[in-house]
Amino acid sequence: MQTPEPLGGTRPTSRDVARAAGVSQATVSLVLGEKWRGRVSERTAGAVREAARGLGYRPNLAARNLRLGRTRTALLVVPALTNEFFARVYTGAAAVAARHGFGVVLYPSPDGIGPAKDPFASARAALDGVIASSMATDALEAFRGTDLPLVMLDSDPAGSAAAHVNLDVADGMRQVTGHLLALGHRRFVHLASAVHSWTFDVRAAALAGSLSGEGVSVRTVRAPLDVRGATAAAERVLAAPGPRPTALVCDDDILAAGACKALRRRGLRVPEDVSVTGFDDLALATAVEPELTTVALPAEHVGERGMAALLAVLAGEPAPPDLLPVSLVPRGSSGPAPAA
Repeated sequence: MQTPEPLGGTRPTSRDVARAAGVSQATVSLVLGEKWRGRVSERTAGAVREAARGLGYRPNLAARNLRLGRTRTALLVVPALTNEFFARVYTGAAAVAARHGFGVVLYPSPDGIGPAKDPFASARAALDGVIASSMATDALEAFRGTDLPLVMLDSDPAGSAAAHVNLDVADGMRQVTGHLLALGHRRFVHLASAVHSWTFDVRAAALAGSLSGEGVSVRTVRAPLDVRGATAAAERVLAAPGPRPTALVCDDDILAAGACKALRRRGLRVPEDVSVTGFDDLALATAVEPELTTVALPAEHVGERGMAALLAVLAGEPAPPDLLPVSLVPRGSSGPAPAA
């Protein structure tokens, strides 16, 4: 049986299959949905299946089964797999998914951040919903125009999504600054992530609000999220004229590791000369010496709550905004401010 090419070379539709097999679209739906027995002859069913194979037709299960959970697959969109935090988010999401007979597919943005290729190119039909980090916002352009429910992690709660699961990063930054102020620090540098993301904006605003008191100075320097870039940025700060900062407050443990490296290169001690704090409590935080004072983020719980929220949405149940607490972990990298 010879099947015609779909018009315009686009993705074949059920209409193309119906035309090729000489049947109605309703018959195609019955056959490919395995509901044809007793309603369509064996010969007609075979013709429909052959036409579908010849055209390379795949039913759009995501549209057909939305909210029914039949594909039982969620997509987790993250900025990169090289970051331990997102690996832990996946672990939590996958654990909850497994208990409900779901699977979780990871989709990292190829460049870490920014636009990514359409993830549906090979598996458009195999999804029930999407869970995404705010750091991968641009990658979500690939989902515009779909009916897939979206759960956002660590993102603006005012944004358009079926549900939001956030970390209280503002409180985390307030815990950091309160800890350092109590140690007598008054000259701060905020080593901020150069990645534009809601979560880093919130951290910056909380830091600025906490350090707005009289006699306190704060300088912000942005750095890429890697050790080399953070080291270079911290070295520029330390080489600048004027009084040396007594504390470097970093948006991430990776930035903090770079800051510690820059201090060692200049012969300065941590924390005797300069205190350093991180954020995230990655494995790196206890791999450096001295170990990092940082903010522990419950990454696995974020994944668990994100998957639970998606399951609720798919079941037609309410998924109220979720805010997870964070906690300061004081370690050796922070100490009393040096005498003036």
